[in-house]
Amino acid sequence: MKTKQTHGNEPSIASLLAPDLLDLLESEPGAIAAETEEVHPADLADVVEQLPRSQLPAFFAALPVDRAAAVLEYVSEELRVELLEEMSPEQAAKLIAQMTPDDRVDALDEIDEEHAEDIVEALPEEDRRVTEQLLEYATDSAGGLMTTEFVSVPETDTVEVALRRVREIARGGRREAMNVVYSVDDNGILRGVLSLRELLAAPEGARVSDVAWTEVRHVHPTSDREEVARVISEYDLVAVPVVDDSERVLGVVTVDDVIDAIQEEQTEDVQKMGGMEALDEPYMQMGIVGMLKKRAGWLSILMVSEMFTTSALQYFDLELQKLPVLMLFVPLVMSSGGNSGSQATSLITRAMALKEVELSDWWRVALRELPTSMILGAILGIIGFIRVVMWQKAGFYDYGQQAPYMLVALNTFIALTGIVTFGSLTGSMLPFLLKRLGFDPASSSAPFVATLVDVTGLVIYFTVALIVLGKYMG
Repeated sequence: MKTKQTHGNEPSIASLLAPDLLDLLESEPGAIAAETEEVHPADLADVVEQLPRSQLPAFFAALPVDRAAAVLEYVSEELRVELLEEMSPEQAAKLIAQMTPDDRVDALDEIDEEHAEDIVEALPEEDRRVTEQLLEYATDSAGGLMTTEFVSVPETDTVEVALRRVREIARGGRREAMNVVYSVDDNGILRGVLSLRELLAAPEGARVSDVAWTEVRHVHPTSDREEVARVISEYDLVAVPVVDDSERVLGVVTVDDVIDAIQEEQTEDVQKMGGMEALDEPYMQMGIVGMLKKRAGWLSILMVSEMFTTSALQYFDLELQKLPVLMLFVPLVMSSGGNSGSQATSLITRAMALKEVELSDWWRVALRELPTSMILGAILGIIGFIRVVMWQKAGFYDYGQQAPYMLVALNTFIALTGIVTFGSLTGSMLPFLLKRLGFDPASSSAPFVATLVDVTGLVIYFTVALIVLGKYMG
């Protein structure tokens, strides 16, 4: 769905047009179609956003049906849902029928299920058949992203015949994927692909099978959107065909739909890594109850997990009473471990999403992370060591009253090295574990990793302290 994104506060066409169009709605609504004929649907959608809600039915009624449908594709999801649900199924069907099949399905997925079914029933027979077919696929699959409006020609056609077919298809109605032509055999099985430019430049008299590329990258309708995005990105495609098990072409996924899918996927991953369930509606459209359901569960889990931190502190309470100086560096070691774990899990989760690493690469990642995390830990340990020494020299805190400050500094160095090493290894391995268990690796969120490393970090810190400063705790 081509929802328009607004940027900044700069003056827009909408702010200039809205007052004039509002006057026309009241005085001469029949003139609106002509007045807006040269305005891009995306800009006209911005105008719609600024008009009073009570005027919107009259505004859409003043536009040709195909034009109104194009504008509807660009308005915000919240407004589109509101408009479609206020229309009768017959009115909505007239607009929905003018959309490309994939955008039509997206619009129907957004609204109330019962109302969507009524709209589908009111569609013309062919549009209804295609729509029902696409609605069967998961929204985040290739089948859910594809459009059935593509251009295909028999592989036995000559170039001249193929060009005539392309012209007839273009004149016959909307075709979203006009830049790519697919060659098929008599059974509709995919045989080749060529761009419209290559077809125009082909030698006269040549057959399509002679000039088409036979190595066609394709996906199946059940392929997830990440796989579709990977294929399009890796091979620099403007569209990728979707084929069934017999390699008959069912539809194509265009690059603009992939961009939208990538944005949705990244949004979902960011939300999961923030320690919450992914929102299934825009933020401003999500109700308070729905927002609480998405956020309260994870926050409760994380809070319960953090209670183990308190348990760890209670376990070492006697040592803290005898050497209170140790408490000064608890926030330092906890944050360092959590930060290192968050870094690692973010890197590996992203690498998995880009197919840079597979599940079987866990041991290679571990071997790579071990020396890296040890060096990072040593760097932070040195910074902690210097901090202890400098505070002693500057007289900010007299560690010597409880223990020799050099031993306190050494304890900080060793503990930080161990905690950062453990945090990085844990953060890098957790996505593999979750994927092996069938969960989304993005669920190994930074807060979850940080909580896990906080507890173990305290255990490491106090264990090192017992070894290095044990005689001062007796």
